[in-house]
Amino acid sequence: MIRNYLLIGFRKLMRNKTFSFINISGLAIGIATCLIIMLFVSHELSYDSFNTKAERIVRVAFKGSINGTSLNEASVMPPVAQTIKNDFPEIEEATRFKYYGKPTLVIGDKIFREESFAFADSNFFSVFTVPLLKGDPKTALLQPNTIVISQPTANKYFGTENPIGKTILLKDQNVNFTVSGVFEKIPENAHFHFELLAAMSGLPDARSDTWMESGFFTFLVLNTGTNYKNLEAKLPAFVEKHMSTEFSKAFGMSLEQFRKKGNNIEFYLQPITSIHLHSEATNELEAGGNVQYVYIFAAIAIFMLIIACINFMNLSTAGGSKRAREVGIRKVMGSGKLSLIAQFLVESTLMSLLSLVIAIILVGLALPVFNQLAEKDLKFSADSLLTILPWLILLGLSIGLLAGSYPAFYLSSFNPISVLKGKLATAKKGPGLRSVLVVFQFCISIILIVGTTVVYQQLKFIQEINLGYNKDQVLIISDTWKLGQQEASFRQQLLQDPRIIKASSSGYLPAGPSNGNNFFLAGDDNNQQYTKTLRYDVDPEYISTMGMEIVKGRNFSSEFGTDSVGIILNEAATRQFGWEKDPLIHSLINADNSGNKTSYRVIGVVKDFHFKSLHETITPLVMVMSKNAGTLILKINTKDIAGILTSVRNQWTSFSTGQPLNYSFLDDRYDQTYNSEKKTGMLLGIFAGLTILIACLGLFGLTIFTAEQRTREIGIRKVLGASVTGIIELLSREYVKLVVIAFLFAAPIGWYVMHKWLESFAYKIDIKWVVFAVAGGIALLITIITMSFQSIKAAVANPVKALRSE
Repeated sequence: MIRNYLLIGFRKLMRNKTFSFINISGLAIGIATCLIIMLFVSHELSYDSFNTKAERIVRVAFKGSINGTSLNEASVMPPVAQTIKNDFPEIEEATRFKYYGKPTLVIGDKIFREESFAFADSNFFSVFTVPLLKGDPKTALLQPNTIVISQPTANKYFGTENPIGKTILLKDQNVNFTVSGVFEKIPENAHFHFELLAAMSGLPDARSDTWMESGFFTFLVLNTGTNYKNLEAKLPAFVEKHMSTEFSKAFGMSLEQFRKKGNNIEFYLQPITSIHLHSEATNELEAGGNVQYVYIFAAIAIFMLIIACINFMNLSTAGGSKRAREVGIRKVMGSGKLSLIAQFLVESTLMSLLSLVIAIILVGLALPVFNQLAEKDLKFSADSLLTILPWLILLGLSIGLLAGSYPAFYLSSFNPISVLKGKLATAKKGPGLRSVLVVFQFCISIILIVGTTVVYQQLKFIQEINLGYNKDQVLIISDTWKLGQQEASFRQQLLQDPRIIKASSSGYLPAGPSNGNNFFLAGDDNNQQYTKTLRYDVDPEYISTMGMEIVKGRNFSSEFGTDSVGIILNEAATRQFGWEKDPLIHSLINADNSGNKTSYRVIGVVKDFHFKSLHETITPLVMVMSKNAGTLILKINTKDIAGILTSVRNQWTSFSTGQPLNYSFLDDRYDQTYNSEKKTGMLLGIFAGLTILIACLGLFGLTIFTAEQRTREIGIRKVLGASVTGIIELLSREYVKLVVIAFLFAAPIGWYVMHKWLESFAYKIDIKWVVFAVAGGIALLITIITMSFQSIKAAVANPVKALRSE
C-alpha cells in the first residue's frame, strides 16, 4: 500500500513540475539557510567549552572609575594569581599567561617572525584542555628558558625531526629556549591562540610584587559547586587588604578617600565561556564576538525556516484545494477516508523529505562561501550531520504532516456529490490564515531590508566621518627598532624620496593594533583628584604627519629643551580638567608607583580625533614627547603604491636586517576595526535577499493557484469587456493589499530593532523615513513583478478556452 502511495506521489510531482519545483526549492533554501546560520550560532556559543573544566574556569579582570573616566582591563597584576589562591580555599588552581607580541625567532640558519608568542605558568596544561602530544604536561613549562610549541609550528621549524631538545633563539632578547613539548593546535573556538608558550619562570616581570602594573591574564579553577558570584563578593576586601598600601603611596590618598570622591577600583570574575561574546574589557588578546549579532542571526534563522514552512504549507493547501474533484471521484469509486488521508500525507511528506535532502546538499555547497564571507571555519561533516539527522528527519516529517493535513482531513471529509457539483471550489473565501501568513512573510522581508539599509548607511557614515586625522596614504613600517642605531638613517633615506612627504616615529596609532599606556594625572588646581587618560608617546613630526590640528598653543619642538616635560592635551582632556578657556596656564602631575611626582606643562591642545572605535566616545588623551618608537609613520603622495613599496623595501633590505619588511596602511587598519559590522551588513543583505526570494516563490505559486482557481471568472469578465489591465489589477489587488499591511507592521518593528543596534555606536546616523519608504517600495515592486507574469498570462488567455476549462 505504501508503495502505491509513493508511486502516485511521484506521478503527482512530475505532472505538476512548476508547482512542485517552487514548493520543494523554497523549503530547501529555507532549511539550508537555517542550518548554515545555526552552525554559525552554535560555533559562537561554543567558545572555550572544549575545556573539560570550562564550567569552573573564571578569569580575573580589573575595572574602575577615576574622576569620571572608566577602565576595564582583561589583564591584572603579577601577584594576583598566587595571592588570590592563597586567600580563598574555594580556588583549586590559578594560572597566568602574558602575551609577548610578535618576536623574531632563529632556528639554525632560518629566521621566523611569529604572530602569537606568550609566557605561561607551569600549570597551564592542568587548567586548559590543550593536549600535549610530546613532553610531560606537568614539567614542560617548569624550568626557565623552556618552551612548548604547537604541532603546526613544530612541522614548520623542524619538519619530520623530533623537536624535543631543540633550541630556539628569541632574537629580541638574545635568549635561547629549549623545546620541552609539542601541543595540539588550540581549537578555533578559543578566545586565545598561541603557537609558542615559554616558561613564565624565566620572565623577570612575573616575579614582580607590584599591584600598580598589569599585563597578566589570570585564570582560576574553582572547586566543584563553588558559585563564582559568591567569590566575587569577597574581592573588595581582597583589594583593600593587598592594594591599599601601594595605592596610597602612589596616589597620596587612601582607598577610602579615593572612593569617597566617587571613584572606585575592583576585581571581577568572568566565566571563561562568556568571554568571547560578553566581555567588555580592553586589551583582549583577540577581538571577541558580539552577542547581539548572534541573537539577530538566530532570529533570522528561525524566521527563515518559518517563512519556508509557511510557503510550503500555503502552496500545499492551495494545491490541495484544486484536488477537491479528485477526492470526490475517489470516494465515489470506493476509496475510504483513511486511504485518502494516508495518500495526501504521504505526498506532502515525500515533498518535505526531498526538500530536506536538497537542503543538505545546498549546505555542503554554500558553506565554503559562507566561511569566506564570515571569516569562519565552520564544518558540516558526516559526524555533525549524523548528530542532527534525527532532528532534521523529525522536522521534515512534521512539515510534511502539517502541510498535508488540510487536504487529508478537510477535503476527505466532504460529501462526494457536493464536491463533484463544484460547491467547494466556488465557496467564498475570506482573508483567513493564508493571508495572515503572507503578511508575516513580507513583514520579515521588509524588516530585513530596513536592517540591511541602516547597516549600509552606518558603515558609509563611518567611512565619511571626520576622524580628526587623515588616514589616506599613510604607510606604517613596523619593527624599525630592529635597525638599531641605523633607524634614524633609514628614516632620513626615505625622506629623500619626493613621494614621501613627512615621517614620524611613534608606535601609537589611532587605528588598528597600537601601543597603549594609561596615564594617571592630576591638575595643578586639584592635585588630589587623579584622572585616567590614554598617553601617546610621539615625536615633533607626529601631529603634522597624521594631519591632526593644533587648536591652542603649539606643537612639540626639538628647539625647546623643556618640551621633554611638556604635554599636549586633546579637547576631551581639557573638558575633563575644566580647562576649556585657558589650558596653557596649567600643569599636570603624574605619580609613579613609588609616589615620585613629575610635573608636565601644557604647551598645546590638539583637536579631538577618534583613536578608538566609533562605538566609544572620545576620551581624554595626552601626548608626551619621545623619540624611542620602533615604528615609522610615512605620509606619502603617489598613485604608484606598488612603486613606493618597492622603493621602501629596497631601502629596508640595504640595511641587512635579515627580516622582511613589515608594513600596513592606516586606512586598511581603520577598515579592519569595523570588519565585524561589514560582515554583518553583507550577511544581512544575503539573508534579506534569500528571504525575499522564498517569499516571492510562495507568492508566485499562490498567484498560479489563484489564476487557475478563477479561470472561468476571468473568461466571463473578458467576454463582458474587461481589459487586460483590469484583469491584472483584479488578480494583484489582494496581495498588494497584504504587502501594505505587512509594511504597517514591519516599519515600527524595524525602527526599534535598528535603533537598539545603533545604540552600540557613540557616533551614528539618524534613521530617516526614506529608509522605510525604500524598503516598502522594494517589497511592493518585487510583489508586483512576481505576480505580473502569471497575471498577464491569465489576462491575455483566450476566454473561450477559459470558459471550457470547467
